[in-house]
Amino acid sequence: MFKIAVAFLLLISVSVKAQEPQLKGGLSSFLTENKIYPPYSLNNCIQGTVTIGFKLNSKGNVYYSVVNKGIGTDLDDEALRLIRMTNGKWIVPLTYDTTTLVVVPVNFSLTGYNCDRKDKKEIALAIQAYKDEEELTNVVLNFYRNKEKGNYKPEDELRVLQIKSDLRIDDEYLDDKVKSGLKKQKQGDIQGACEDFNFVKYMGSDKANDWLLKYCK
Repeated sequence: MFKIAVAFLLLISVSVKAQEPQLKGGLSSFLTENKIYPPYSLNNCIQGTVTIGFKLNSKGNVYYSVVNKGIGTDLDDEALRLIRMTNGKWIVPLTYDTTTLVVVPVNFSLTGYNCDRKDKKEIALAIQAYKDEEELTNVVLNFYRNKEKGNYKPEDELRVLQIKSDLRIDDEYLDDKVKSGLKKQKQGDIQGACEDFNFVKYMGSDKANDWLLKYCK
């Protein structure tokens, strides 16, 4: 009787697992092979786990993805990039609920960079410095979003332009952002592409407007 019960539980376990999407070749192997440690976190010995939430359609495409729990540095962007790269590589069961949010951890660790000697306070300061720069970037983005709606103070634009200059967000930077968006579009990462194009738009530039109209309606 005990053996029958165990066999029944194993059957249920296998059945449930079979109903879950599976990445061709395995997700762990894919992450290991494609992970590129981002420069800011590498140079500052920032490590940890980023949790990504995403949704899959019946064809195995990632149609929605977001940082569920991040570290606050470029590790978050790399984890999101990796999951979006799995687009079209998933095997999705016929009975799978495509509205389900799949949540996976992406681990980042460093060996051989003398990070064990790095002071934890120094690492924390580096993370905070990155977040501070992100906040300044959001000041600019929000200004141009509000300007589009007609809800802004013209006198604030001089300060915003100064912030852009301090952050070194110039035409060359925005051109690279457009190129990044086009590359993502070719890879099938429409969400990532539109995020790049909108970033350019809300940096006060029209460089990505044609691509927004074409891909991000």
